[in-house]
Amino acid sequence: MKLKRLIASATALSLALAGCATGPRVETPPPGAVAGPALWRVADKDTTIYLFGTVHALPKDKEWFDARIARAFAASDALVTEVDISDAAGSAQALQSAGMLPEGQSLRAMMSDEDRMEYEAALVGLGLPVEALDRLEPWFAAMTLSLLPLLRSGYDTQSGVEMSLGGKAEGKTRGALESLDQQIMLFDGLPVGAQLAFLDETIEKMDQATTTLDAMVAEWVEGDAAELANLMNAELTDPVLYARLLTERNANWAGWIERRLDQPGTVFIAVGAGHLAGAGSVQEQLRRRGVKVTRVWR
Repeated sequence: MKLKRLIASATALSLALAGCATGPRVETPPPGAVAGPALWRVADKDTTIYLFGTVHALPKDKEWFDARIARAFAASDALVTEVDISDAAGSAQALQSAGMLPEGQSLRAMMSDEDRMEYEAALVGLGLPVEALDRLEPWFAAMTLSLLPLLRSGYDTQSGVEMSLGGKAEGKTRGALESLDQQIMLFDGLPVGAQLAFLDETIEKMDQATTTLDAMVAEWVEGDAAELANLMNAELTDPVLYARLLTERNANWAGWIERRLDQPGTVFIAVGAGHLAGAGSVQEQLRRRGVKVTRVWR
């Protein structure tokens, strides 16, 4: 795996493991419900909005686009994702540009002796030279290092849900809840100390990255939002990152959805599954605003 390709792939999988949830809302399937990724519906007299939780990278043979999802997607006039996924090359370039340290600075020079030793050992274990990521800011190095084990295990960003839906969206209006610059700033705007802590936590969990994502994908495919929330709860314990990456964004997206109900039409919103699971989820934020959200079981 060439480093350049790895860095480019970070755009598509930047938040694959970042969406986290606590205190899951338990939902009991009605009789006749079938297993499948969770889908929700918000509607008024002239507007329907579907909420679908995604996984940004999947094995190539993973089946998930069932008849229930297909019907909702076919009925929708618009596909809305977290960011615009139509310009992957431009997104990768913007991400790489934002994630580079100023000339003369080095990532390893920012670390404590102990953290640097663990970091260098991790790079060697991945078959990379210890200086491979020296020019990257800590958050971008963390994002990049979280990818390699997954890509080597058969996960592919091109097989991710957003990319798949994008390929089926001919004739639909395309939209995004955030700009690429906004999403980059979620990480690039973190204090350096928080970025280094994020990198250190990523290194500590690298050996379990594939196993963790395997378990999450299994619960996602079954549509078990409660257990998915439980698994994700263990992946992001830092309160600063938790608020920045999850609850604050969920509240903003709930506001977007509430406003979109004022316009007629049918919209299919596809965002990382962590945003639609557990306490603080988009659904919970909508319910706090008095907006009814129902699960589509079949």
